[in-house]
Amino acid sequence: MIGRPTIGLWNSYDPNHFREAHRRLLARAGPLAFAFDMNLATFGFPFPSELSRPSEVAEWIATTTTIGEEGRYLKELASRGRFQMFPYVRKGFPPQLGEIVLTTCNPDIERRRTADDICAMLMSGRSVCLLFGAGPRGTPKELIDLTNHHFDVTFDGHSLETCTALGAVVAVIAHTLKRKLEQLQGSL
Repeated sequence: MIGRPTIGLWNSYDPNHFREAHRRLLARAGPLAFAFDMNLATFGFPFPSELSRPSEVAEWIATTTTIGEEGRYLKELASRGRFQMFPYVRKGFPPQLGEIVLTTCNPDIERRRTADDICAMLMSGRSVCLLFGAGPRGTPKELIDLTNHHFDVTFDGHSLETCTALGAVVAVIAHTLKRKLEQLQGSL
């Protein structure tokens, strides 16, 4: 059984007010999660207080964006229970997310993982959360300290804009996993 991959978005924007940047990030991440069969989780997003469930957030985002088929993919993820919302974590991530892999252009050498390493985790049945620090301040130090696995999608530690990194990481992991599964089936 394959583990479940999740896209994790850590709010490094404004922790108190939902901004256009939050909306755009969700509108872009939803289609990626849907297209590449991943879940989506947010951490510390300041959603309006009247929106307490993922389906309510997805519906609200859908009414305010033209990205991702007017939010259709985010709504579909929510209807399937594949969009989750969490507060900031301080001591550890929810265990259902599995192994947390911080996406970073500056990985700690001892915690650095390759796409093959991440796919091996998934193929062994472990779930993996690909965590993105979303905002102008990047990934906070405490988040770096909470993660045991780091992944740089570039070859030489190049910093990418969040949505660019999001697309690159998700596509690389999904295609590496697909290739490995096809190789496994071919050898049976």
